[in-house]
Amino acid sequence: MNKTEFIEAVAKESKASKAAAGQVINAAIAVITKALKKGEAVQITGFGSFDVVKRAARKGRNPATGKEIKIAASKAPRFKAGKVLKDSVK
Repeated sequence: MNKTEFIEAVAKESKASKAAAGQVINAAIAVITKALKKGEAVQITGFGSFDVVKRAARKGRNPATGKEIKIAASKAPRFKAGKVLKDSVK
């Protein structure tokens, strides 16, 4: 399911227009993104939580040449599914 299909499904489920559903979904994504940029976690009870994990610098290997390379430290978003979501997928 892509974003357009997701918006259509939310509009149908909530009996709202596609435009209204799209605005709400875009706003929710923006709020989550802003919180993660600040380093804050976002927890949605029954669904899951979003947070930022720090990855330490490490050594890697170029698979084409076999030469050792440095991989810089980075931050990455992470999603952990909540119990209700996990149970509903089983």
